[in-house]
Amino acid sequence: MESKVFLRALELEDYKTTITWRNDDEIWAMVGGPKYFVSSEYEKNWISKSINNTNDLRLGICLKENDLLIGLATLYQIEWINRNGRISTMIGDKDYWRAGYATDAMNQLLEFCFNERGMERLWTIILESNIPSQKVAEKCGGVLEGVLRNAVFKNGKYHNQVIMSILREEYINLEKNL
Repeated sequence: MESKVFLRALELEDYKTTITWRNDDEIWAMVGGPKYFVSSEYEKNWISKSINNTNDLRLGICLKENDLLIGLATLYQIEWINRNGRISTMIGDKDYWRAGYATDAMNQLLEFCFNERGMERLWTIILESNIPSQKVAEKCGGVLEGVLRNAVFKNGKYHNQVIMSILREEYINLEKNL
């Protein structure tokens, strides 16, 4: 199936789009971190730091049809000796939720991490209640490793998170079967 999105480097002006995602309560409910208030200046600075960070890789997810930025894809917490890294995708534009865009972007991120960066193991942590993100990880070959019990405090209570990962060998086998 042909990809509907592409990954690209972030541009400073992207903060004008990402700030709306950061201030959206429905999006915050799906991510592991606690809610905090983000100003335009803070978001612009975050984008600038992301652009200039040589350790982590933060990319925009854009529609092929019109270059619209709809989300973010990330490789971070990289351990170069062990060739491990944490990955995530987030579709911030809710018009594109549950339509395969996150899966498409995740597959591209996996391909880049395994084939261009030589990673051995990629992992993600997802709120246990975020079933759509768990399904994306499963579709892309993610295997459940465990549950972090009461790992996140948000909205006045503790929440579990799940850890999922994929190994290079599993990714190669998935590619062969596509």
